Amino acid sequence: MSDGIVTATAADGSFSIVAGITTSLVRETQIRHELSPTASAALGRLLTGAALLGASLKGRERLSLQIASDGPLRGLVADVALEAPDTIGARGYSRRSHVDIPLNARGKFDVGGAVGRGYLHVTRSFEVGQPYVGVVPLVSGEIGEDLAAYLSQSQQIPSVVALGVLANPSGIGAAGGVIAQVLPGADESTVARLEELAAAMPPVTAQIAAGAGPRELALALAGELPLRFIGEYRVVFACRCSRERVEVALIGLGRDELRKIVAEQPQTEAVCEFCKKRYVLSRAEVENLIERLEARS
Repeated sequence: MSDGIVTATAADGSFSIVAGITTSLVRETQIRHELSPTASAALGRLLTGAALLGASLKGRERLSLQIASDGPLRGLVADVALEAPDTIGARGYSRRSHVDIPLNARGKFDVGGAVGRGYLHVTRSFEVGQPYVGVVPLVSGEIGEDLAAYLSQSQQIPSVVALGVLANPSGIGAAGGVIAQVLPGADESTVARLEELAAAMPPVTAQIAAGAGPRELALALAGELPLRFIGEYRVVFACRCSRERVEVALIGLGRDELRKIVAEQPQTEAVCEFCKKRYVLSRAEVENLIERLEARS
């Protein structure tokens, strides 16, 4: 099944739901970064959460989720933007790719132990004006609970978040998630009702492995409550790196540093943190960058 996301609202207007499958996205990220199963589970959850939140983006807006923490992974980054009106592009990386620690007491990936203590930084960049930045302490490091805490504390939106990644040494079996948010004017009991429904819902990865799509995930969380489906998106791996961006970054080092590079290295290599693409510039090309700098002064 191809990756995709749907958005919906409860027929009574009490909550909204965004649900999606991100198996291919997480699988490609795992392959590009050669992630261990635990790192795959952690980054896959963050990527999935970012993609689900990305369904609210408009135009050239971007959303970045960054975890800075003291656990073995040392931090995670997920970045999303609209590649087209109906397509969400996502990319991400773990600061340490090969971390694997024992399973937790429930026999699950100990994502919280791998992430550790720290903060979740959420940055939303708009087409015009300054970006919005929200920072909240990590609640558990399990990603889903941390995103729910961010939505509740920073955006004042009571939410239920369920994210899952089925990973093993051979790859990614399933990945996806659901986010339900209480809408303005809803009864105070709506959050408790959503939490009960989420607790009763089968694990996200089990549903996906059994063939469920985004709509089925949304319906599973809603239970007997009728839904009205609103939007539908494709989800793809997409990186915005380019040779031009690498050149701009090198120019930012300044003439002295570039001259040092020319004197010490026959060529300069840069690797994108998100997609692992390699960019190689010859000595002559770096010298050309110096000339461009000097022409500006």
